[in-house]
Amino acid sequence: MDRRGSAETFTRMGTLGIEEEFFIIDDRDRPTSGTDELVYETDPPEILDDRLDHELFKCVIETQTPTIGANDIDEASEQLDAVRSALVDHAAAHGYGIAAAGLHPAAKWRELEHAEKPRYRSQLDRIQYPQHRNTTAGLHVHVGVDDADKAVWVANETRWHVPIILALSANSPYWNGFDTGLHSARAKIFEALPNTGMPTSFDSFADFDEFERTMVETGSIDDRGELWYDVRPHTGLGTVEVRAPDGQADQETVMAFVEYTHALVTDLAERYEDGETGRKHRREPLDENKWRAIRHGHDAALLSRDLSETVDLGELVDRECERLGIDGIRAVYDAESGAEKQRRLHEEAGLDALCGNLRL
Repeated sequence: MDRRGSAETFTRMGTLGIEEEFFIIDDRDRPTSGTDELVYETDPPEILDDRLDHELFKCVIETQTPTIGANDIDEASEQLDAVRSALVDHAAAHGYGIAAAGLHPAAKWRELEHAEKPRYRSQLDRIQYPQHRNTTAGLHVHVGVDDADKAVWVANETRWHVPIILALSANSPYWNGFDTGLHSARAKIFEALPNTGMPTSFDSFADFDEFERTMVETGSIDDRGELWYDVRPHTGLGTVEVRAPDGQADQETVMAFVEYTHALVTDLAERYEDGETGRKHRREPLDENKWRAIRHGHDAALLSRDLSETVDLGELVDRECERLGIDGIRAVYDAESGAEKQRRLHEEAGLDALCGNLRL
């Protein structure tokens, strides 16, 4: 079986797809195994047919929206609402709830069940400890790109924006029952897996395709889906996929990241068509900016493009909103961050109140 995509998949510019990972919870708002019943043993609502899957742990479930027409943010919001509502109703009909965050503050990986799907059993055997503890949940946004080389160039350039997105989305201060001191512990836990984090740049689609092919043929990965980088050209779907954000309970926050990612990819695609050569950032300063986002969230100050100074996240948000004609991420920045809210609720009202607040 050919486990790769091809250049021919990149045919549509500006289409959207949204993937979200959620926690299945019990009546005490604690993570519980439920994917066997919700994914395999019962029929989901029609909108979730072939768009509902489980993840590594039986307490984590994933949804995908249908492919959304090019440049239609309103339709994206409607589809996201419909998918979320269907998931909540499906879970409730079988005695479960649904919660969202980058990590569930009450999830203790040693006490949770892994899925039995052969793909995940293979990953557990191959990766061992880092995958055994991987109780993460994220948001992935796909934007269609109509040319394979363009998609690789756009993904290269998007890397500089990943720390902005992660800092704004930071919503996972607690892991395995303790406060990590980080704002997005999810990002750091996930980075322990192979083929994650900030990717290098690729010179062309042929360059990326050769890398992807080599990884599959050498047994480094079982399929292209195991290239879990923060941003990647998705050769199966013909998209640029941004995988940086923590999971979010608030739908408007999700849509702010959808709006930003769509505007960013669209703008970069136009720059590619205009013949821009790109910035060719080294990975090391990008990693530094990502670390600052992980550690400080909304309070992060990131290295400037020319590495001559640091710039507060709020100023970067202002620049991006003005440059791209968007406003959603400004509202996200102005609000209390997910990590800050979790810590405040935990301090003021305790773990039960915090867990309850993550319920959709």
